[in-house]
Amino acid sequence: MDNGKCTWFIPDAFYPETDNGSYVSHEAVCVLNTGDVDADIKLTLYFEDREPETGFTAKCGARRTHHIRLDKIVGEGGKKIKRGIPYAILVESNVPIVCQYSRLDTTQSEMSFMGLIAY
Repeated sequence: MDNGKCTWFIPDAFYPETDNGSYVSHEAVCVLNTGDVDADIKLTLYFEDREPETGFTAKCGARRTHHIRLDKIVGEGGKKIKRGIPYAILVESNVPIVCQYSRLDTTQSEMSFMGLIAY
C-alpha cells in the first residue's frame, strides 16, 4: 500500500534562537511510510535572502514512521540548520510518503505547539 506522495512543501519553518528553561524548542518533519520500500528523503531549505541549502537527508523504513528532528539533523559537511531564521522546506522522497510538520516553541513563559500536514 503506497499512500501519500513523493514531493511535499512546508512554507513556514522557523527554529527559535532561544529556549526557556529546560525545554528545548524544536521542529520536526514527521514522515509516515506505509509502503513496502524504505524511503530515502532529501530536504532542501529555502530562504528569503539567499540561495537554497541542500545536503540534508534522512530515511524512513518501510511500514514505519520517522520524526526527523530539525534541531538534530546534520547535513553534508556537518552543516546544521541555523536558529532564528525563517525558511521553507522542500521534502522529496523516492517512494510515496505522508509528511507532517510540527514546531514546539519554548521561548515564552508558556510552551506553544503547532502541527500541520505539509502541502
